[in-house]
Amino acid sequence: MNIDLNLYRIFYVVAKKGNITKAAEELYISQPAVTQAIHSLESQIGAPLFIRAKKGVTLTEEAKVLFQFVESGLNYIYNGENKFKELMNIESGTLKIGASTTVTQHVLLEYLDIFQDKYPNVSISITNNLTQELVKLLREGSVDLLIVNLPMKEYKDIEIFPFMEVHDTFMVGKRKKDLVNNKMDLNKIEDDFIFQKAPSNTRNFLNKWLSDNNIDINPKYDVVSFNLVKDMTKMGLGIGYITREFAKKELESGELFELDITPIVPSRQIGIATLKNMIPSFAARSFIDIILNKKI
Repeated sequence: MNIDLNLYRIFYVVAKKGNITKAAEELYISQPAVTQAIHSLESQIGAPLFIRAKKGVTLTEEAKVLFQFVESGLNYIYNGENKFKELMNIESGTLKIGASTTVTQHVLLEYLDIFQDKYPNVSISITNNLTQELVKLLREGSVDLLIVNLPMKEYKDIEIFPFMEVHDTFMVGKRKKDLVNNKMDLNKIEDDFIFQKAPSNTRNFLNKWLSDNNIDINPKYDVVSFNLVKDMTKMGLGIGYITREFAKKELESGELFELDITPIVPSRQIGIATLKNMIPSFAARSFIDIILNKKI
């Protein structure tokens, strides 16, 4: 008989919490994934484990006996793991993260600094690529989690945890500073634009927003990286579509200037992406905790 410890751990947490939603939050997986796991375990055992009610769930009388054994078993495993760490005097492993180069530079590094201070013996592997390629790596198990620009394409097997709000704006360099004090209608601007190429999530978001507002812009410069958009904008080659939070230094130093343009681009989010049916590793859980608890 093959025993899936993940199913029993999910069963244990649901029983302790008495609530599917709260269990999902603790496990960093989706509510449907928790429900599916419970159904799978019930099917494997051949009997219902919980009594469902509006306010939550309670164990059946038979499941209470099972719970005692599961609790003892998990405690043995946790105690063994803690003893191992005590003997080794380390919390080790590898944290494998997938992200775009832009997100790595402007978001990820700050959190990694906090993480390494707390877990200096955990190795870190970072893979930079487009989101659709990173999703493939996540499914293969080549990375533990993704840090991505949102919104992204919806995937049934991927859970998203937004944690940072960002604002995309239109900016210019010193050579076009005369445009700064004028309120401008984006439909009427006759200037060159600098955009990051599709299929980046940032460009996909921009394209949808332009389409929703019936705005047609064909950028003169369509470039591969966010940093190149910034550099070309600073040179005065055109109006750049730039994320404000990722250009703080340039805005403070006077190398870039934000334009007063209507309509205003809505804010969006940066988020963590994980597989719904996979409980994160110790290193991944610890890193997610640091991000979601906003310990920066």
